[in-house]
Amino acid sequence: MTANRRPRLADENEQDPVSFTTREALFYHETIRPGKIEIIASKPMATQRDLSLAYSPGVAAPVEAIAEDPSTAARYTGRSNLVAVISNGTAILGLGNLGALASKPVMEGKAVLFKRFADVDSIDIELATEDPEKFIEAVALMEPSFGGINLEDIAAPECFIIEQALRERMNIPVMHDDQHGTAIISAAGLINAAHLTGRELKDCKMVVNGAGASALACTALIKSLGVRHENVIVCDRSGPIYPGRENVDQWKSAHAVATDARSLEEALEGADIFLGLSAAGALKPEWVAKMAKQPIIFAMANPTPEIMPDEAKKVRPDAIIATGRSDFPNQVNNVLGFPFIFRGALDVQATTINEEMKMAAATAIAELARERVPEEVAAAYGSNQKFGVDYIIPAPFDPRLIEVVSSAVAKAAMDSGVALAPIEDLDAYRHELKARLNPTTSALTRVYEDAKANPKRVVFAEAEEEVVLRAAIQYRDFGYGTPILVGRTKAVVDKLHQLSVADPGSFEIQNSATSEHVPAMVDYLYNRLQRKGYTERDVRRMVNQERNTFASLLVALGHGDAMITGLTRTFAQSAREVNRVLDPKPGALPFGIHMMIGKNHTTFLADTTINERPSAEQLAHIAKETAAVARRMGHEPRVAFLSYSTFGNPPGRWLDSIREAVSILDEEKPGFEYEGEMAPDAALNPGVMKYYPFSRLSGPANVLVMPGLQSANLSAKLLRELAGNATIGPMLIGMEKPVQIVPMTAIAPDVLTLAVLASAGVVG
Repeated sequence: MTANRRPRLADENEQDPVSFTTREALFYHETIRPGKIEIIASKPMATQRDLSLAYSPGVAAPVEAIAEDPSTAARYTGRSNLVAVISNGTAILGLGNLGALASKPVMEGKAVLFKRFADVDSIDIELATEDPEKFIEAVALMEPSFGGINLEDIAAPECFIIEQALRERMNIPVMHDDQHGTAIISAAGLINAAHLTGRELKDCKMVVNGAGASALACTALIKSLGVRHENVIVCDRSGPIYPGRENVDQWKSAHAVATDARSLEEALEGADIFLGLSAAGALKPEWVAKMAKQPIIFAMANPTPEIMPDEAKKVRPDAIIATGRSDFPNQVNNVLGFPFIFRGALDVQATTINEEMKMAAATAIAELARERVPEEVAAAYGSNQKFGVDYIIPAPFDPRLIEVVSSAVAKAAMDSGVALAPIEDLDAYRHELKARLNPTTSALTRVYEDAKANPKRVVFAEAEEEVVLRAAIQYRDFGYGTPILVGRTKAVVDKLHQLSVADPGSFEIQNSATSEHVPAMVDYLYNRLQRKGYTERDVRRMVNQERNTFASLLVALGHGDAMITGLTRTFAQSAREVNRVLDPKPGALPFGIHMMIGKNHTTFLADTTINERPSAEQLAHIAKETAAVARRMGHEPRVAFLSYSTFGNPPGRWLDSIREAVSILDEEKPGFEYEGEMAPDAALNPGVMKYYPFSRLSGPANVLVMPGLQSANLSAKLLRELAGNATIGPMLIGMEKPVQIVPMTAIAPDVLTLAVLASAGVVG
């Protein structure tokens, strides 16, 4: 979001896929545990010895080392990867001055973005003062605690005073992201817009509308990149700022230029660039018509820009347009910058974030947009995404950002002499940056975006359960598609009222006692089961009384695209009921996958749910299909066929099917790494893997194919309960229609995730 972004809240009835309701926003913040952040120890804390090392007397050694050499704090504490997000709540996201406490959800959100996008630890701090001197003093005194300071949502002109004072007093990076984050992304976009239109920045005439913190920071950075001071007219509510104009403060007056223009309309005549950080509708179409050929328009007011892109295009089809919104091309989004700028600054222990570092970030972002768009980004934002008038700024979830931007910022810090810990091998550093984040996180984002772009009808078979109903509400409110609720009508409606849904009647409820589809369902199912010992009365009873049968028939007969169930039945029972109605895909073998998601790795376990003792052919099939899921989730699969034996040691009678599965893949040459039979440590532990130099795995396996259901199911459930990693699944693979069966212990986010995965076609 840009610096002046106001959150987009929808009315309860609204179906805008980029919006969300107040109810869902509040539920998101309160569910599981209040807020969005927690603190987790990075060292073992299991024994008395661990505690003694963590605290007294173990802390004495690093305390003395840091006292003797302060630079060792980067080795012995988390300070060098810790950023404080600090606000006083005087300018919250365009909502205004709502106070320090009200700003806490925003600051927690910023902390989450630091971690999600750049693996930077962050903690929010809200200061209850509007006195700049008190604010400055409070923050400056915290310098020993943090490796960097991100100032946020502080009103102008106090934000200028605060940032400047802190940069002078503190020997760590300080950046007011509302100013510089927007400036860096805007500058990147302008570099590319000028490139596409054959302009030199130094020759461009630019008009800036808005003279707040963001607008002035954008203006200053763009001038640093080459636009000449005399070619920039800055306008505030009173019009262009020129020398001698009254009521102009020192920050605005720095951008005063001689001009005869006395209005925004006059200033825009012949202008190459319009950069707006002002108010909705501030730019009139007839004024755009007076701009130069191929005008560059950055209309960044939110939620409604200074001019809507379609309005600008009507009068100037040759325009290049950027906004702050995700539903238009060329979004100016701060998340493209601040996580990676601080990542690079922290990694070289920079003492400041200077102009050279900001320009390096802008240039790196601009150059990234010109490169071929990776498949995962193209899939999320449209297959035709490539550098051009509708793609001058990279997508926010481009996985290359951390590598490209952070390394550019680190290099600029070193070249400009502000790095206390220079990096000797930048190529190795870039490789480390790529490995910091789990690609699953970006892939899941892509999946959710794909679901929004292609909404589907998902049948929620147990809609009388609150957990399921919450997930169904979120599925609709977040724009993923239409939920079909299966249950007794009154019971479901009452539950919707209890969950504060204002419009229960807008939900489709399918009740087997009253549904018009029942006769066709009975005919369909009786034709399937009449030669399997079922009478028509048996079938009618199942349709009327078994929710999984009824829900499966809705999907089979085309009244729904996918189905989610499992909360009130065991997996095996739910699967039996579904299998009465739905078949496997032709030539496919249904099986289950658990996806175990760690900080920077994901492991896929199969088959964890269905096949008790797979044959060699089935094991090979499971390996290929699981590898395909891994690829769709952003991973290059490395498959290990697990066993108690590693390459025949110890020998046993259960190894033949595994060895035959490997031989089958040898013949088929499936295009991914695989190896087996091998024990888990030989597949996952580099220290053990080195004893088997002939192994075909280039690194630890990320797809584990189990020899049988007992070991697979036990392993998945043990890891889910004991390892602490996030778990998705079991994910059911191989059915003719997308069906997912959640664990009976699932919570609403689990149900929602599997519903989205099913509707997006990633699994199923």
